[in-house]
Amino acid sequence: MFTTASPSRFYRHYLLISYLILSSLPFLAWLNGKELSHPGRLLTYQLFGWVVLWAFFKSPRWFHVFLLPAFLAAPIEIYLRVYYNQGISTHHLGIITETSPKEAAEFLGNKVWLLLLIIIAIVTWWFSLWRAAKRCPELCWSHWTRWPLISVVILASGPWLLGQYFGVASASSSASAGAEEATSSSAPSALSSVRNWSQLMTWADEHEPLPSWTEVFYDEESFSKSWPFGIYARGYDYIVERRYLNKLSDKNREFRFHAHQAAGNDFQQTIVVVIGESSRYDRWSLNGYDRETNPYLSQEENLVSFSDMISAVAATRLSVPIITTRKPAAQSLKAGFAEKSFLSAYKEAGFKTYWISNQMSFGQFDTPTSVIAKEADVTQFLNLGGFTNKSSYDQVLLQPLQNALNDSAPNKLIVLHTLGNHWNYSHRHPKQYDKWKPSLFGVANPAYTNLKNKQLISNSYDNSILYMDWVLARAITQLKQLSHMTALFYVADHGQTLYDGTCKLAFHGHNTQYEFHVPAFVWYSPQYAAQHPEKVVQLKQHQHEKLSTENVFHSLLDMVDIRYPDERLDRSVFSNQLKFHTRYVDSYGWSDYDNSKFEGDCREVIDLKEPLPQEK
Repeated sequence: MFTTASPSRFYRHYLLISYLILSSLPFLAWLNGKELSHPGRLLTYQLFGWVVLWAFFKSPRWFHVFLLPAFLAAPIEIYLRVYYNQGISTHHLGIITETSPKEAAEFLGNKVWLLLLIIIAIVTWWFSLWRAAKRCPELCWSHWTRWPLISVVILASGPWLLGQYFGVASASSSASAGAEEATSSSAPSALSSVRNWSQLMTWADEHEPLPSWTEVFYDEESFSKSWPFGIYARGYDYIVERRYLNKLSDKNREFRFHAHQAAGNDFQQTIVVVIGESSRYDRWSLNGYDRETNPYLSQEENLVSFSDMISAVAATRLSVPIITTRKPAAQSLKAGFAEKSFLSAYKEAGFKTYWISNQMSFGQFDTPTSVIAKEADVTQFLNLGGFTNKSSYDQVLLQPLQNALNDSAPNKLIVLHTLGNHWNYSHRHPKQYDKWKPSLFGVANPAYTNLKNKQLISNSYDNSILYMDWVLARAITQLKQLSHMTALFYVADHGQTLYDGTCKLAFHGHNTQYEFHVPAFVWYSPQYAAQHPEKVVQLKQHQHEKLSTENVFHSLLDMVDIRYPDERLDRSVFSNQLKFHTRYVDSYGWSDYDNSKFEGDCREVIDLKEPLPQEK
């Protein structure tokens, strides 16, 4: 197959062994004792990829240039696989491409020199292989079999493209959708955007659908995990996500609130907004729970906890836009919104804005939130582990918060998006917060659908609340150290069902009161009380009002006297104009929460009348 020229065996072996090492990265999971899904399929893709690459480029001296990005990304891939048991994702590519040199230097500290040495070593390795490839003419594929193979690949790509266009889903990608939000779909990734179901239905009227066994030939997820070729699939996925994000941003790019801060507010101000995740109202001792899950927050004097705050939907990607914008709850299932968030209103009023997140930046559940995050002057995504067992604890937000507080800008709005109490609960906190036992702490993959684990799940959830209490208290302590006016507004995106009583449901997406009733509170500094005494009075008076996350946007702007032409003070907890509004929740249509019964131990929300129909 190859020419008979034979230079030094050293160069040939050096080149082939290096390529073998590069291809072995996906199998590092086995070294960590982890299971690798579809290993045979993964190995087949890698072998096929090398053969196709060799056939199209003919010689390593030409395709080796193509491999440079994979070589540069290899140390990151190794780091993520060893410490987080996952490879580079679109989220990680977003962090890498959108992190400034200054932010990278702050994050790495003295390790920045180690990074530079690694880069130099990798480039040296790559360059030495390129020189070796040029000295191995016998690896040039000059045999007649090369062209038939290229022809077969081109012809075989037809069915693959057909499957891409008409949406034959991959088994592995379906399995990886996740236990909690697998039924919801929003911003499409490169893997999901191609599955156009309306086109599929039209095509199916005239043709037989592709058989399910064909999915093995274009399992994008397994291919994206291969190395070095998967990095290019992930790069393409990132480009698609960026384009989608930009498309969503374009919808409201020209929108303006025409906001300004009212006269008399010419003093320094810092406001922190914390968006909680999967936190349940009745598991906070601050709200009457018999376990002391809020030992720190309960000691704060200037803290007002709302007793009746609900979220319209029990899904992060749908609830966060309701919290951060004026999007009506009954429109939460519709993608996008024509207006910007409170971040932009604060910016118009002269505040420097931050969005610091311990969640993901890209993905079918994350991109809608990322659109909002990008409105900030400074956007940071810090979680390298996603929602896995290796995710960063929320304390990772505290140092970036301090960095923002140290910024010289006189007025600042800082949003912290936490991982909060998202499953797996026992992986949301360090060991010292494993208070209530038995728990799932230390269990890598617990059977969350097994009712035998009910008590362990409940204890683990309470432990995660206990840790969140410490994180929030630390953030308040950081604000207390400032001499100017500060305040913190916390609200959770949705709650959780936890096999309550005889209820056989857990997590969220089940239309229960436990998922709609969320914790929320405001903490304010003595300086805030001195500057806005009437607002503090109104805040305390409205502590037990019937509120929803639709109130948050309006309250946050009124909190610091940000005025705009079509403001709604009747939605602000800081205003004497606050009025009750119908609180719709996503339960068999749009149910009126305050005209519903809570059925059974699951406390399923059932509208006593006919729920409003939903538009998607």
